[in-house]
Amino acid sequence: MNNKPDIREKALKFGLGYPLDYELVMLILGAGNRQMSVEAMSKKIVDVLDSGNNDDMVERLNKMKGIGQSKALAVAAAVELGKRRTCHLGAHISTPCDVIPFVNHYAMSGKEHFLAVTLNGGHNIIQIHVVSIGTTNSTFVHPREVFYEAIKENASAILVCHNHPSGSVEPSDEDIECTRKLLDASKIIGIPILDHIIIDCNSYYSFLESGLLKKLV
Repeated sequence: MNNKPDIREKALKFGLGYPLDYELVMLILGAGNRQMSVEAMSKKIVDVLDSGNNDDMVERLNKMKGIGQSKALAVAAAVELGKRRTCHLGAHISTPCDVIPFVNHYAMSGKEHFLAVTLNGGHNIIQIHVVSIGTTNSTFVHPREVFYEAIKENASAILVCHNHPSGSVEPSDEDIECTRKLLDASKIIGIPILDHIIIDCNSYYSFLESGLLKKLV
C-alpha cells in the first residue's frame, strides 16, 4: 500500500510540523509491504520508538515482523539526522570546547564548511548556520553573510567555526585575515565574535584560547 497522498499534500501545505508522528514515519517509508500497510507499519514503529532509547533502535526495529533492515535503518537515520540538527538548541556555551560536540560532524567533510553559531545574552545557542561551503582547502566568507542571521535572530554574540579537511587545525594566513575582517565588522555592527574555532576529526584550534583573538582585536 502506498503512502497516503493527503499526508504529503498536508505536509507540503502546512509544513512538517503538521503531521502526527506516525504520519512522519509514513513519509519516511513511502510504502508498506504485502504483510502490512504503511500506516499500520508506521504506527508500530512509533510504538517501538516510544518504548526505549536510541542505542538499540535498529535492533528493536529489526525484530518487528515485516520491517526489514533497510526500513529500520531509514527510520534510525532520520532520527539521528533530526538529533544532529536540534541537539544544540539552547545549549550553554561557556568555553570553546563546549561547542565542539555540536559541530564536529562537519570535520568529516571533504570540503571546508564555515559556520556561524549565534548566541543569546546568556550564551545559549540560538542556531548553527552554514555560512559558506568551499573547496578542500579554502572557503570564501563575507562578513555580511556571517552577521545576516545573527541580526535577524537578535543575537548577542557569535562563535565562528570551520573545518580543515587537510587534517591540520593550525590557522592559515587566510584564516587569520578572515578573522580580522570579521572582528572589524563586529565592532561596527555591535555583535561581538567570541571565538573562531578550527576543527578536524581529532582536535581543534581556538583563536581565543591561543591568545590570537586578542591580538587581532
